Amino acid sequence: MSKKIPKVRIIPLGGLGEIGKNINAIEYENEIIILDCGLTFPEDEMLGIDVVIPDITYLLKNKDKIKGVLLTHGHEDHIGALPYFLKKISVPVYGTKLTLGLVESKMKEHNIGNENLNVVSPSQKLKLGSFEIEFIKTTHSIPDSVAIAIHTPAGTIVHTGDFKIDFTPIKGEIMDLHKLAEIGKNGVLALMADSTNVERPGYTMSESMVRSTFHDIFMNAKQRILVATFASNVDRIQQVIDAAVEFGRKVAVSGRSMVNVVSIARDLGYLDVPEGTLIEINDIDNYSDDKVVIITTGSQGEPMSALARIASSDHRKISLMPGDLVVISASPIPGNEKTISKVINQLFKRGAEVIYEALADVHVSGHACQEELKLMHSLLKPKFFIPVHGEYRHLKQHVELAQSMGMNRENILLMENGDVAEFSKDRAKIVGTVPTGHVMVDGLGVGDVGNIVLRDRKHLSEDGLIVVVVTISRENGSIVAGPDIVSRGFVYVRESEDLMGEARNVVKRALMECESKNIKDWATLKSSVRDSLRNFLYEKIKRNPMILPIIMEV
Repeated sequence: MSKKIPKVRIIPLGGLGEIGKNINAIEYENEIIILDCGLTFPEDEMLGIDVVIPDITYLLKNKDKIKGVLLTHGHEDHIGALPYFLKKISVPVYGTKLTLGLVESKMKEHNIGNENLNVVSPSQKLKLGSFEIEFIKTTHSIPDSVAIAIHTPAGTIVHTGDFKIDFTPIKGEIMDLHKLAEIGKNGVLALMADSTNVERPGYTMSESMVRSTFHDIFMNAKQRILVATFASNVDRIQQVIDAAVEFGRKVAVSGRSMVNVVSIARDLGYLDVPEGTLIEINDIDNYSDDKVVIITTGSQGEPMSALARIASSDHRKISLMPGDLVVISASPIPGNEKTISKVINQLFKRGAEVIYEALADVHVSGHACQEELKLMHSLLKPKFFIPVHGEYRHLKQHVELAQSMGMNRENILLMENGDVAEFSKDRAKIVGTVPTGHVMVDGLGVGDVGNIVLRDRKHLSEDGLIVVVVTISRENGSIVAGPDIVSRGFVYVRESEDLMGEARNVVKRALMECESKNIKDWATLKSSVRDSLRNFLYEKIKRNPMILPIIMEV
């Protein structure tokens, strides 16, 4: 009898063909482990949506098989959906100290206990069922990031997480290239690698390059300084604090997520803040302008962020003054260019000086460029390759990069979310798909807003609403009161009295016609009112508002 060939499956449920929402399932026989569990932020057409999380239908069906969740680092697109996941599937979570510190804070907000959280250190090994897991130190724009090697009976799978190769990191050790080379020497079945910066040639600059820029800015500035950056970029925050200390400035922190991360990173020893450096935001007016720096959120121009509110004079505690120096220490995430540009223009209008990426080296990426990706491929020498973390164009270009290094195209899987890839020692193929997609979170509602609700919201936002209220007689269907018409976001009623008067007559005629035909069915009455009013309004002013007829009987 022939021996059964071990097979392992890789199932990406998010993070492919998109930036964010990263989550992957690795499945061997009756066991599953999850890599990351992130969220993404809504696209423009997702009106009123707060965040978007992955569809975990497949994992819910197979929750008894899940051995645990492994986290690569603490960015929102890798840990943000974890509280929603853990409410439905209670399993152990493994991550480094800072990553789990940030996760724990999220879980408190969601009233979930932290009994599932298990701290691991880079170079630590872990056994979960048939899987042997190694965490490998990497460098990224947040400390404590790791790549993960998963040793299975079918072979070793390596997931790089988000990384860049930084030989002069701000804090901690450099990337453990030696360990990666060792794993590569022992044989890698499949590599899953970050594709975010694959379009950029060369190398990503070291985070420490920003240090000299900050030094020059702080040395020459005589005014108040505001620095906007990602809350999770702890190394960048450290550099702002270092420059502030060197030039005798106090540091205030603004923005809920920024306050949260600074507090956690400080408590866990990832931020070095000399005693007396941090001050409350309420106390900034007690110091002269050349003695204050404010670190704030809003580097992506998010409408409700601290920087956007400062720019539009909506911030309760920080008033922008002419001459203030604003440093935007981030680059736009694809799709955010317009909102950032709007905030920069507002800041200039208010008399501020603004320094952003186009004007100075105030930001470096946290993701590997082409030469670093080539180094990762050459160290690990994978048999098969799956590009991950990127829009379709990024994944496609990462395929071409792997081919340029001599990899056979047949050994590269260009996958989509929901594809199931099966690997044995010598073969890799896509064998099926599982349900996947967006789950939209609006307030406390998770997944209760779907495409139909979004379509209605879009309709309301573009064309407005008309409510028609009519009271009819139960006995003969004649109109007793009304029709009354109330509109929102359609026309300014006081200036459109004639139009509204005509609209009332159109509704009246439609109801009288139904009465003459002895139609008393409410659905037909509403449909008649809706159709006649829609046709009238479109004919008159070429608009299609949402029409809600309300019919009452007395």
